[in-house]
Amino acid sequence: MALIKENQAIDPVKVVEKHGTERHHLMDIVREVQMTNGCVTPDDIDAIAKAMGIHRVEVDGVVGFYHFLSRERSGQTTVYLSKGAVPSMTGVSDVAHAFESAVGNAFGESSPDDPIGLEWTSCIGMSDQEPAAIVDGVIITNLTPDKASALITHLTKGGTASDFSDEPGDGRNASDLIHSMVKNNIRKPGDVIFGDREVGATVKKLVTMEPGDVLEEIKSSNLRGRGGAGFPCGLKWEFTLKANDSPRYVVCNADEGEPGTFKDRVILTERPELVFEGMTTAAYVLGAHEGILYLRHEYEYLRKHLENVLNELRNQNLLGNKIAGKDGFDFDIRIQMGAGAYICGEETSLIESAEGKRGDPRDRPPYPVTYGYMGKPTALNNVETLASAARIIENNALWFKKFGTEKSSGTKLLSISGDCKRPGVYEVPFGITLNEILKEVGGENAQAFQVSGSAGTCIAPADFGRKIAFEDLPTGGSMIVLGPERDLLDVVIDFADFFVEESCGYCTPCRVGTVMMLRKLEKIRRGLGTKSDIDFMKSLGKTIKLASRCGLGQTAANPVTSTIDAFPEIYESRIHADVEFIPEHDMHKALEIGRKAAGFSDNGA
Repeated sequence: MALIKENQAIDPVKVVEKHGTERHHLMDIVREVQMTNGCVTPDDIDAIAKAMGIHRVEVDGVVGFYHFLSRERSGQTTVYLSKGAVPSMTGVSDVAHAFESAVGNAFGESSPDDPIGLEWTSCIGMSDQEPAAIVDGVIITNLTPDKASALITHLTKGGTASDFSDEPGDGRNASDLIHSMVKNNIRKPGDVIFGDREVGATVKKLVTMEPGDVLEEIKSSNLRGRGGAGFPCGLKWEFTLKANDSPRYVVCNADEGEPGTFKDRVILTERPELVFEGMTTAAYVLGAHEGILYLRHEYEYLRKHLENVLNELRNQNLLGNKIAGKDGFDFDIRIQMGAGAYICGEETSLIESAEGKRGDPRDRPPYPVTYGYMGKPTALNNVETLASAARIIENNALWFKKFGTEKSSGTKLLSISGDCKRPGVYEVPFGITLNEILKEVGGENAQAFQVSGSAGTCIAPADFGRKIAFEDLPTGGSMIVLGPERDLLDVVIDFADFFVEESCGYCTPCRVGTVMMLRKLEKIRRGLGTKSDIDFMKSLGKTIKLASRCGLGQTAANPVTSTIDAFPEIYESRIHADVEFIPEHDMHKALEIGRKAAGFSDNGA
């Protein structure tokens, strides 16, 4: 944990030489400089821009956009503590105070020369074991105030985060390549994702079929995207295939940043072969030769494990050239790391990021199926969707349709956290009710159920009979149980704060609207709210949804609008119903100290 000396710091020009000067390598270049030097300084930015032959604003824009890239260090070692609704529910405030007491600095106030810096970060995919933090790429879970203090003591004595562990995680988390304390918490394995299988079974069957027959099998299965939007997978592949351009690409979205979601993390830990075989299936249909797994920065600790799995698949002739002995079937996969941006879960933002740019969303149309990665037709699916596709080819569409409902075939992985006895991952058939889920997880007394994370809907007990299905309650997988003692307004404020933090800032309705929404919520929590404030939030929510450019902004008001509809009492009980308006700031009180210092009396004389 010693200070990085100048002769130990990596030369950014050498990093450019290592990766190449092509524009799409910029993300890899700045990430390597950041991880080695602790920051990407203005001088580094100048050097990288000159070496790549691009304008410095392009490099500076990337460094300034992503949460885990910075122009100066935040301490020699930085603790990134996860914040949000679930961490708040599990005691992160006390943990934060313990960190601040042990370090002697507040969060966000560290200087480059401080031994340890403290920074907040959005959900890191550990909601089933919060409070949690990232330290030098190492995940520290189930933090308590005592454990936080012990971690700081350990680091200041020269220890590393990697050798600070209560016990190894379960499954592959305990392997040498991952070596993590993270738990899978697979509470209910199902037959699709977690069913028994032989590695390579999908690819070996794939090469006995014609590409068109593979596509028809996927279409016949009614597989829909598991990321939340539910677009038919087979139709997306068909559109990509029909695009009159080449080469075509296959991209896997492994940037699960929705608060409360962690099921993709578990798939990548225990079933990565299934995901890669799903990507290979898409490549066979499309005639694609290159695939990209876009992995969120928070899952950096899984990278060696995933690279090893890819190498094993290559060694078994399940990836690479002439796959499974099939002439002309050449396809390989590389891992592209992100650098911390919720917006990159949106498909066009992810593609921009994979090209080495800021993760700004693109205007649509054109859609990625015709104009995607590097401007070429791209099939982009999330982790669970591709894993399901592999199982469909392995077992057939009729087998897959045995699970779920007529309109929602298959199973769904749910990441369940919050006020329940058994948080973790549950593989359930579509059509299961919220009541059935709550009984399964030990949350029967819930006052509310947040479906689909911060971007989703808050469900009241009267609607707990509703079903997880595309025809009723679709979800990307995040399910947060809110117990009877929970203050729902605090939860809504945590979600609203998340959207303020994660807005890319591109369009005004999202950039400004989210801040205005948060201020109104905080005003009501301070006891200064009126009915006009509630009416304003309703109107603002419609504007944000209709006028925002991408899916983030279009869902940013959901935590507020859905709770106003389902739980009006949490707002109405706090407002002054008989007052038309109360100003947010008391100008007389704000000027009181100044008036007294100037010798003015209370009446201003």
